[in-house]
Amino acid sequence: MAQSIRYLKTRDGVRLAWAALGQGPTLVKAANWLSHLTYDLESPIWRHWIEFLSQHFRLVRYDERGSGMSDWEAEDLSPARWGEDLEAVIEASDPGEQFVLLGISQGAAAAITYAVRHPQRISRLILYGGFSKGWAQRPESEGYRRYRAIVDLVQLGWGKDNPAFRQLFTAQFVPGASPEQFTWFNELCRRTTTPEIATRLLAARGELNVRDLLPQVRVPTLVLHARGDEIVPFEAGKQLAAEIPNAEFAPLDSRNHILLAEEPAWVHFRDAVLEFTGRARSGGAEDPLLATLSVRERQILAAVVSGQSNAQIGATLFVSEKTVRNSLTRIFGKLGVHTRTQAAVLARDRGFSWP
Repeated sequence: MAQSIRYLKTRDGVRLAWAALGQGPTLVKAANWLSHLTYDLESPIWRHWIEFLSQHFRLVRYDERGSGMSDWEAEDLSPARWGEDLEAVIEASDPGEQFVLLGISQGAAAAITYAVRHPQRISRLILYGGFSKGWAQRPESEGYRRYRAIVDLVQLGWGKDNPAFRQLFTAQFVPGASPEQFTWFNELCRRTTTPEIATRLLAARGELNVRDLLPQVRVPTLVLHARGDEIVPFEAGKQLAAEIPNAEFAPLDSRNHILLAEEPAWVHFRDAVLEFTGRARSGGAEDPLLATLSVRERQILAAVVSGQSNAQIGATLFVSEKTVRNSLTRIFGKLGVHTRTQAAVLARDRGFSWP
């Protein structure tokens, strides 16, 4: 994959490395843990993400301050800088009048901040594995003790070829990884930054708090989250979807914080993103009538086909029964039917499947 790498200098003098890859409408990915602009192209963990996104978009991404190809010795690594760095990359990359914005993990906070400040620039906001409050903001939670332990572990084992470190640290991010993927992730730690900076970056994650911004988001938003995510709890994704007005929520059946290429959840993620952004689905041509349905409407139609009640659908998608009823009314109108049975029969006849 050929990419162009450039540098910009932030207001506080930090050099950020950013890259553009692919063609089509621009999708900007906010920086997330961990990345390296060149090494990611080789990796068995991130390569399929970059390939997928660059096949459908002009993908703009960057290494966060303190890591990758950006300046490591940055004095300020606080969450307040994340939004500023994202704005600087967007300005430098010239994404056009409007673009898709993707926030993964802690990158969701910067993406949310930008979307609130510049709603007119965002055509679609996609949040995967995101959260609005860091672990230090929730000292009463089980996650607080886990993250304190991870910070201590990073100080001792970062970048070392230590099997114990790999199992305790790497397995939190990708518990379903193969031995090759485990080895790669540990090597990424070694190449990306130092133990001292990694500790500071993890501590900064804990200070994040953008929850008050969620009701202010006014752009179409898709929230995706793995049910078994051990780094960012599933509840955090549900909270984003519940508090961002009219956000669509797509739960994914995975334990991995970083989805792997070989798992079904990755296919679900790809199709949901393409559907939400109006791009062609990965499975090729589909029925034009069914193509009019949104991600949430597809989820609800699939539940109707499987025989679920409105209450069951609402519990699965974490929405109210009223929302389910309203969605069914829209689905019936788009499909030209009047009952659940008619909708289910039409869906089966036209080969509908989800994900």
